[in-house]
Amino acid sequence: MRAERASKPVAAIDCGTNTIKLLIGKLPDVALRESRMVRLGQGVDRTGRLAPDALERAFAAIDEYAELIADHGVERVRFCATSATRDSENAAEFTAGVRARLGIDPEVLSGDEEARLAFAGAVRGLTLSGGHEEPLPEPVLVIDIGGGSTELILGEHATGPPAAYSMDIGSVRLHERLLGGDPATPEQLSACVAAIDAALDDCPVDPAAAAAVIGVAGTITTVAAGVLGLPAYDRDLIHGRVLDVDAVQRTVDDLVAATRAERLALGYVHPGRVDVIDAGALILSRVLRRTTVASITVAETDILDGIAWSLVT
Repeated sequence: MRAERASKPVAAIDCGTNTIKLLIGKLPDVALRESRMVRLGQGVDRTGRLAPDALERAFAAIDEYAELIADHGVERVRFCATSATRDSENAAEFTAGVRARLGIDPEVLSGDEEARLAFAGAVRGLTLSGGHEEPLPEPVLVIDIGGGSTELILGEHATGPPAAYSMDIGSVRLHERLLGGDPATPEQLSACVAAIDAALDDCPVDPAAAAAVIGVAGTITTVAAGVLGLPAYDRDLIHGRVLDVDAVQRTVDDLVAATRAERLALGYVHPGRVDVIDAGALILSRVLRRTTVASITVAETDILDGIAWSLVT
């Protein structure tokens, strides 16, 4: 049964607070990856509702994805929605829109399930791609920074994550709540750091227990592009790279201190991430400060890949 299902194309959709991503392929072969930054979680932290213009942007992206799914003759589709739809009062409106376009209901993932899928996608992606020559020492900590939440997952390759936790801190949520300056003022930055540290204090997953760290998702891969000095974002040059933690911290400092215009001039920063990269980068920085590792491995495979593999295993 597994071989038959794996031989036919599947489609995974990861709908987060900031980005909607699509993967189609006959795994382990991937036919395409697409990403649209739609900011679905715009204002959710303040209003508790998905904004009409955010829904419009999301549905436009899903319309595009529906065409791609049909073109590739996909057999099975899994649509997973994360923090923004967990937190919104009008999630039913979003669900109805997805059903009308794709014929399926989105699954609103719990934080724990989100974390498990992110761990599977990161670890399997590095293994299959040969992105890391030597096995990482265990336990491995996967850091997944999203727009509305951040997942910390501590586990081993063979057994999966025995410890996972989702914190209600993310790049969009914290930027909207605490970082209004351009760039953020020292007072705003102090408040943001305090909020991150408070969340980490309450987190049952201890970063200090990790023997190795994998970073996934757009905030971390964008910081990685900065560490590598890339003139433009290139996932092939980022995936599997091992970065010195001190170099990561210097890049975080540079991004946080920059204005939006200065960030926009950096060819590796997506325009849809320019305003919120400060909060996301600070989350990465504060987590790394609680680890004992000297380096972090960056993976371009993440929860999207975990969702896809869940359809064939």
